[in-house]
Amino acid sequence: MSQPLICMTLTGTTLEENIELVKKYEKYIDLVELRVDYLNEDEQLYVRRFPSLIHQPCILTIRRDIDGGLFTSGEFSRTNLFARALAFANQDRAKNFAYVDFEDDYHIPSIQDAALAFDVKIIRSYYALHEPILNIREKCDSMRKTGYEIPKIVFDPKKITDVTNLFEESREIKHYDHILCANGPLGFPSRVLASLTNSFLTYSLPEENGEIAKKTGQISPVTLSNLYRIKSINEETKLYGIMGWPAENPLSIEIHNLGYKKQKLNAVYIPVRTQMISEGLEFAQKVGLQGLSITKPHKQNVLYYVTDQSPVVMQIGSCNSLVRKDDNWVAYNTDTYGFKRSLLEFLGGYRIRYKKVALIGAGEATKAIAYVLKQLGARVCIFNRTPNHAKHIAEKYGFKYCTLEPACAPILDEYSTLIIQTTSVGMEGGEAQREYNDPIYFYNFRGNEMVFDIICKPSTTPLMKRASLAGCRVCNGYHMLEYQAYAQFRLFTGTDFEDNTEIDQKF
Repeated sequence: MSQPLICMTLTGTTLEENIELVKKYEKYIDLVELRVDYLNEDEQLYVRRFPSLIHQPCILTIRRDIDGGLFTSGEFSRTNLFARALAFANQDRAKNFAYVDFEDDYHIPSIQDAALAFDVKIIRSYYALHEPILNIREKCDSMRKTGYEIPKIVFDPKKITDVTNLFEESREIKHYDHILCANGPLGFPSRVLASLTNSFLTYSLPEENGEIAKKTGQISPVTLSNLYRIKSINEETKLYGIMGWPAENPLSIEIHNLGYKKQKLNAVYIPVRTQMISEGLEFAQKVGLQGLSITKPHKQNVLYYVTDQSPVVMQIGSCNSLVRKDDNWVAYNTDTYGFKRSLLEFLGGYRIRYKKVALIGAGEATKAIAYVLKQLGARVCIFNRTPNHAKHIAEKYGFKYCTLEPACAPILDEYSTLIIQTTSVGMEGGEAQREYNDPIYFYNFRGNEMVFDIICKPSTTPLMKRASLAGCRVCNGYHMLEYQAYAQFRLFTGTDFEDNTEIDQKF
């Protein structure tokens, strides 16, 4: 397994802008890629001098629009730009481009000969932006027509199995440098786990290029280095992840990876985004993940694919954690621990035994929370827009249930000692009096209620803001997320996230 270089792609419109970006990130990167197609037209004429203005090796790339780039002036103009950029080589090789990126169908003998004469290594690229590449090893072999090119394949996966295939096929490419990249959210693992594909480099983008990064799946070199510790990933690294869809920027990534760093564990935790849980588990098995956090929409369906379940999972019928045992998966639920610990801290000694509690929503998180409320002896009414879903959970624990609608306000008022909001309503922020972002917009707070909203982002939801203005004590779901992640950390690694903290292992 080789360590990939971190290559930062430069998409500034001027050379000076790109130079400033190199200076800002230089301690995190090994080389840069100058995307000439992003430069202003007058700036493109002076790219020859760029390598002498920085201290990192540089790849020369002029990407055509048909390959996802911005260059539209035709092949004659592009060839002239390549020629200008490679001409008049400096005796100091550090002041020349170290690499040049030519497409698989771009063969201009004079340009290629010039690159070889000046010791500029050729990256031979193939872009599949509308369909995945399945015969990766065969394609890489075919692109090395002279034996010295570095083949590069970039594609847009349609499902996680396309990324699984990338990892599988890369195991057969052992005898020459190559670059393999799967784009977008699905392809994210190919960026962080580039060492597992023996990829020569992994591409990154400055934090200033957020929109491009969202499309390609590239992340900043700072994140690669500090959060994922990409340079430390090797054959001994334990792999973990979070599986869901769309699973956009889950906070647990930061919690787990910072925990591994804190406890000096050789481990990394990555997002695995998939709409099909079976395909995601196949990816996890073939790539070698040892533990998984499970998030929506898979918390219930994943149970069809496990060989064993903890007593808590069997009771509530929902799983948020998988641990690999030999070739099988064992299901746990740490949401119960996370909610119970965070709720008791919020209550600050106030006991809810025999108190009336309103539980808003009837999703997977509600199942774990209802389990805890039963343990604490609360008298609960579950409110949901689809009453049959609320009924299914309520009858298991002897709770009441009710349709979530303005007509239920008197019943909600009866159960308002503690209001626990478990739906996704409110994640978008906005005006507090709107039905779409405040699930109980019709309820008038008296000011003595306690409100626990399990949403983490935003930190203050419209519901929380409205309750707080009325004088209520409020709490968001960050600590619930944090504590359930601590419990997962223990399940995955056998190590406590926090020193001197005992975690109840009944998950």
